[in-house]
Amino acid sequence: MLENVLVGRKVTTKNKITAKILTSVGLIALAVILPQIVHLALGQPGGVQLLPMYLPVLIGGCLLGSKWAIVVGALSPVVSFTITSMIGEAMPALPRLPFMVAELAVFAVVSGLFSKKIYENGLWAFPAVILAQLAGRAVFLGLVAIFQSVVPFTVPMIWSQILTGWVGLAIQAVLVPLLIIGLRAILVKGND
Repeated sequence: MLENVLVGRKVTTKNKITAKILTSVGLIALAVILPQIVHLALGQPGGVQLLPMYLPVLIGGCLLGSKWAIVVGALSPVVSFTITSMIGEAMPALPRLPFMVAELAVFAVVSGLFSKKIYENGLWAFPAVILAQLAGRAVFLGLVAIFQSVVPFTVPMIWSQILTGWVGLAIQAVLVPLLIIGLRAILVKGND
C-alpha cells in the first residue's frame, strides 16, 4: 500500500526507500516495545494470550508489501531476543526464536501479498490478516512437528499455546485491518 501511495505522489526512489526503511525500523521497534509493555502490565500470560509482537508485523505486511515486510517479520524476534537477553530474560526464548522468525516472516509475506489490493480497497486488510495468521501459525506448528525430537516443545504443547492465543489473534484480526483502513484513508487522501 505504501508503495502505491508514494508512486501516486511521485516520490523519488531515494525518498521511497527512506520512507520504507523508517517505517520498517519503527515497526521493528514497536515489535520489541509492545511485548515488554504487555508483559509489564499483564505478565507472561498476557503475552501468550495477546501475542503483541504479531501486531506490528501484520501492520508491516499490509503497509509495506511482502518484500519489505519480511525483514520486519524476520528481524522483530531477533532484535527483541538480542535486546532482552542483554537486560534480563530473553524474549522470545532461544529455543523458540527460529520458529518465531519463520512464523513472523510468513505473517509478513502473506499479509504483504495483499498490499496492492489494500491500496485499492482497505477491506482487503481483513482477509490479509486472517490468512497471514493461519499460514504463520501453521508454519510454526509444522516446524515443531518436524523438529520436535530436538526441541523442548511438542505439537500438543504448541497447539495448546495456539488455542490460548486465539484471543490475541481475534483482536488483531479486527484491530489491524481497522488501523490499516484508517491509515489508508489518511495516506490515499493525498493521492486524490
